[in-house]
Amino acid sequence: MKNWQNRLYKTLKNDGIKIFSYVPDAGHKILIENATKDNSVIAIPLTSEEEGVGIAAGSYLGGSKAVLLMQSSGVGNCINQLSLIKHGQFPFFTIITMRGEFGEGNPWQFAMGEAVIPTLNSMGVNCIKIEKEEDVESTIKAALRMVFKSERSVAVLLSQKLIGAKIF
Repeated sequence: MKNWQNRLYKTLKNDGIKIFSYVPDAGHKILIENATKDNSVIAIPLTSEEEGVGIAAGSYLGGSKAVLLMQSSGVGNCINQLSLIKHGQFPFFTIITMRGEFGEGNPWQFAMGEAVIPTLNSMGVNCIKIEKEEDVESTIKAALRMVFKSERSVAVLLSQKLIGAKIF
């Protein structure tokens, strides 16, 4: 079990994240398992990542904090829904496990992996990449402050250097 992922969950929970929406993903496995076992939070499995954007907006309107957990390939599914966040000026927080970069073994993952940052930036979502385990806690805390204190949209990108590359 990766300790940084357990610390990441604890950091999110300590900051008041109550809703974890996700599409199953091996890179988020520990976060998802922690959320589904924890009766003090709500874990919502999604059929598509775009559903998590609406959940995040609704959570904010209802006075709760939410995070959307997804893989980089799911970013393309969210673009239309991100217009809701941009137009409504809702705070939005997502943690994205990256594919199509360092050590990638699946050629189909490169296109979306390369498009994540420019795509999210074009929708007003600030991207912060984590490549080293020692940067996880401080980066997540900074992102949470940006989102929920400054009411910004932030995507934290967990690089393949951090989570490990899948070999096929």
